[in-house]
Amino acid sequence: MITVSIVDDEKELCQSIATFVNGTSGFRCVSMYQSAELALKHLPEDRPDVVLMDIHLIGMSGIECVERLKAIDPKMQVLMLTVYEDTDQIFKALSAGASGYVLKRLTPAKLLEAICDVHDGGSPMSSSIARKVVTSFQRTSRPDEKTHFSSREQMVLECFAKGMTYKQTADELSISIDTIRTYVRRIYEKLHVQSATEAVAKYMQHRES
Repeated sequence: MITVSIVDDEKELCQSIATFVNGTSGFRCVSMYQSAELALKHLPEDRPDVVLMDIHLIGMSGIECVERLKAIDPKMQVLMLTVYEDTDQIFKALSAGASGYVLKRLTPAKLLEAICDVHDGGSPMSSSIARKVVTSFQRTSRPDEKTHFSSREQMVLECFAKGMTYKQTADELSISIDTIRTYVRRIYEKLHVQSATEAVAKYMQHRES
């Protein structure tokens, strides 16, 4: 059972998300908050597996809320759910500790998939968001050295570069999610990174250099 909490000042949207989360086997919405202040007060006690967080809340922003939540509980997994595709907002959210960044226009099925991906240790992003992040890394980063990847590791990275989730990558390569996690750990070690986003950016630079 994956437990979910929602932080968004749009009450109808919160209720809509909670309804399809609770209506799906293996998921349960344990709480909803319409302000960052309330979320900070109660989420550490709720202990959800995944928090869905809007950026622009009345009062404290979602980004500041993420930063404070991570200071309280570094293991808390937060998925930003927003209408904003602004690169600056994306990086602020990720720097604050968000595990992923997806757009509200996602279908319910895709949102549940993103929740699963965060729960499994992934960093889901809408494809348009992933492209912005990768492009930004390409402009600002340079690989330190040539890195050798196995053919399977390259396949995993290519799938991530297309915006695919852990599950989609596992299905594409006909291997288990646990095997994907093993490849990801090796990739992170080789590239000296801590997220799938950084891994894809460095890999693409490495491939093109």
